[in-house]
Amino acid sequence: MVGRKAAISKTQRSWIELDFAALRNNVSELRRIMHSGCRILAIVKDEGYGHGAYQITKELQKLGVDAYGVATVDEAIAIRKFGIKGMILVLGYTDPIRAKDLKKYGITQTVFDIGYAKELNSQGKKIKVHIAIDSGMHRIGIDVKDLDAIASVYELDNLSVDGVFSHLCVSDSKNEDDIEYTRKQISSFNELINALKAKGLPVKAQHIQASYGLINYPEIKCDYARMGISLYGADSEFGYEKDIDISLSPVMSIRTKIIQLRTYQAGESIGYGRTFITERESRIAVLPIGYGDGIPRCLSGKASVLVCGKRAPMIGRICMDQLMIDVTDIPEASAGAIATVIGRDGDEVITAEEVAFQAGTITNEIFSRLGRRLDIIS
Repeated sequence: MVGRKAAISKTQRSWIELDFAALRNNVSELRRIMHSGCRILAIVKDEGYGHGAYQITKELQKLGVDAYGVATVDEAIAIRKFGIKGMILVLGYTDPIRAKDLKKYGITQTVFDIGYAKELNSQGKKIKVHIAIDSGMHRIGIDVKDLDAIASVYELDNLSVDGVFSHLCVSDSKNEDDIEYTRKQISSFNELINALKAKGLPVKAQHIQASYGLINYPEIKCDYARMGISLYGADSEFGYEKDIDISLSPVMSIRTKIIQLRTYQAGESIGYGRTFITERESRIAVLPIGYGDGIPRCLSGKASVLVCGKRAPMIGRICMDQLMIDVTDIPEASAGAIATVIGRDGDEVITAEEVAFQAGTITNEIFSRLGRRLDIIS
């Protein structure tokens, strides 16, 4: 019922399925709403949001994406070794001693204060950098008002400034105060860009939009838009309503299968802590997937999976590599049957946003837990 990919996965314990047609759609839709001249900077950190950095970057390269964002220099080196061309930007910290790796693999490094920039410069390696600007998020970045410090990065002989960027902290919010704050961030960033140009300093690439920055503020004129969660066809939070006309499709499904099915009488306890007691004669199935595979333990007793196109509640406590479900009301369920943790089965669907909501977190975190131990099928 869940399709051809499930049928060819009989030897797998649990696995991730990737829908590249959905990824192609998302790239097309995001490009459609971008300002003329803007390009996708695909955020593929943390194994491509759990989707598999190799699989995602190779497919994106086929689609003409030529810029990628990662969290660490090792992530950057890995995707360069996959054969990925174009710019790879490390968005986070890299120890200056690894400037030799940045140079060797043609990786662009973020610099976020003048002290760090000088340390990087002192390594004697010619490397490309983007300057991170703090326009109001107050995480990393040089203060947007400190023009002298920002301009001084351009004076460092071994650093080639190829871009300037900032990050919007509440661009997903529809609250009036947050909208005003976002517009102030955008305005201060634009003022900085103009000031740098007035000094005769080249701003080769500028970017401030992440997913919600593009979706809610598509009018911004930038060279790149950093596409993360939207690229994978999801929203960060359950029930988010977009004001713009855009149709994104989820790329990831998570499947597993029933490895054991037993019938218990009323009054039997299931799993650690005896937190679930059967109230009737019950058919309980075991799935070979758990919190060690990225399924949050806090979903115990809250979430469901799909079996034979029907919802089966998770019961008891989720274990490191197993969990239990109640299939009493799904008589067609049998050992070996496919169970869908995230994805569609027949007319029913469990979204990543729903799972994140039940876990009390955001979809980004759910995705980032995945892709480390599960096999990936595309």
